[in-house]
Amino acid sequence: MVSIGQVVIGVDDMRRAVRFWSQALHYIPRSGAVTDDWTILDPVNGLGTPLALDVSVSPVQEHPRMHLDLFTENALEHAAEVERLIALGAQKVDWDLYPADPDFTVLADPEGNRFCVIDLSHG
Repeated sequence: MVSIGQVVIGVDDMRRAVRFWSQALHYIPRSGAVTDDWTILDPVNGLGTPLALDVSVSPVQEHPRMHLDLFTENALEHAAEVERLIALGAQKVDWDLYPADPDFTVLADPEGNRFCVIDLSHG
């Protein structure tokens, strides 16, 4: 049986991506190693799925087929996390596919990769 070992995100600027995702998720580079083409980030507390960053020449997709969902427990935490991530360099995405009453906010990391911050307490 297989399981998800890690999630991989394509990036243009490895150092910038490592800074953003390390701070966003409270992760650290595995063995302290950051290379120019491949870096694995692990949760500081050891619990969770690793995030691998891979230099890519493919363009960012406006409507990606796969993306990260980051969970928050309630609306207050959701708003605080969205603001914290924006302060780290994320940008709000003018998402054309929002439902009438969304439980999520679409952001883009400094590389332009889309991800969602989801309020789990929302209906």
